[in-house]
Amino acid sequence: MSIRLYDTSTRQVRDFVPLVPGCVSIYLCGATVQSAPHIGHIRSYLNFDVMQRWFAYRGYQVTFARNVTDIDDKIIAKERELGTPWWQIAYENERAFNDGYDALGCLPPTVEPRATGHIPEMVEMMRGLIEKGHAYAADGNVYFDVKSYPGYLALSNQKLENLLQPSGEGETGKRDPRDFAMWKSAKPGEPSWETPWGRGRPGWHLECSAMAHKYLGAAFDVHGGGLDLIFPHHENEIAQSKAYGDDFASFWVHNAWVTMAGEKMSKSLGNSVLVSEMVQRWRPIVLRYYLASPHYRSMIEYSEESLREAEAGFGRIEGFVQRAVERCGAVDAAPEVPPAFAEAMDDDLGVPQALAIVHTAVRQGNSALTADDKESAVARLAEVRAMLGVLGLDPLDRQWAGTERGEDLHGVVDSLVRLVLDQRQAARARKDFATADAIRDQLGLAGLAIEDTPSGPRWTINSQ
Repeated sequence: MSIRLYDTSTRQVRDFVPLVPGCVSIYLCGATVQSAPHIGHIRSYLNFDVMQRWFAYRGYQVTFARNVTDIDDKIIAKERELGTPWWQIAYENERAFNDGYDALGCLPPTVEPRATGHIPEMVEMMRGLIEKGHAYAADGNVYFDVKSYPGYLALSNQKLENLLQPSGEGETGKRDPRDFAMWKSAKPGEPSWETPWGRGRPGWHLECSAMAHKYLGAAFDVHGGGLDLIFPHHENEIAQSKAYGDDFASFWVHNAWVTMAGEKMSKSLGNSVLVSEMVQRWRPIVLRYYLASPHYRSMIEYSEESLREAEAGFGRIEGFVQRAVERCGAVDAAPEVPPAFAEAMDDDLGVPQALAIVHTAVRQGNSALTADDKESAVARLAEVRAMLGVLGLDPLDRQWAGTERGEDLHGVVDSLVRLVLDQRQAARARKDFATADAIRDQLGLAGLAIEDTPSGPRWTINSQ
């Protein structure tokens, strides 16, 4: 079975056929770095991280471009609000985004271009569009003439006569209010770059068209982003790029949001949950499991309860892996994932169905351990590690070494718990089971779960 993806432009799941056999090129709209990331931001890249991992597993050579919007109206507004240079705000938040990606185990992109580093490419694209009659300069701005491109609004399935195009301050000289800005004229005190039409700065949409063209060429396989980007951002990218002469993206793939009380998580609504705060309260691998488990096209309604459920769900997987290693020793991941898992992932990245296969293997593995069937337990562990590896969730991967919540105190806590467990073992040895049980119960009240294994007692943080 070939990989199939839901294509927003055709509104159906289609067989993926690469433009270049054996290769896949992906462009993802990355961060606008006016502030630190919340988990809704990170969800988008995490979903596409799973995509690139699956393409790689299926043998494709993946080229992944994820841009950084390091200049726009929001960043300039932050400069005015904070009195901090725009470039400092952008760079600090770019670092915060990368810290968040790294914390949740996302692979780095092949290239991560910044908008401010590609002004010449944008100027060249505007020049070409003006020459072809698709754009015009006015009052130092450069606008795209939406009526000049017949396919405009096909992605979002809107009617031009009903369109209300978002406009920013200073966008004067438009021939039609629905035209959108590719370049914005300089205002006093704002950052600007020289162009044939005067000093100014990029419009939001132009940068992605220019950078996708530079790094992925005139045609590439997949363009991704959140649902909120379909209009105006992606619609305007398509108009610019195709009017310029590019074939642009073959597939349009959009991930759903993380919501709170039914509203999209966003800074402007004041309902965001910062990644930097979340990784202090939850293990990063649990956050990854929480954000990656639902289908990428399904909304995630954020709640503490749902996170606790995710923690418990991942705990069952991790518990089996730890027990199997203790009983059977180190086991490498299987060279291939089970066919049912592959079938689920091939079908529009069906992670929920794929995780059901993981949990089935975990139950079978636990049963094998209970029956002391080490051969079956080893086989299930190898399968589970292979499946978790594809999802970036293998707890034995070195990515997750040292990412336990409170890892800096883990050694201290372990030493203290070991002292208490030694006392419990001594009580058991002298058949003082009442004292041994009391010690176990007290540790349970402290939030620790104690499991007696052939190699001795093992403690974990109780997820209940």
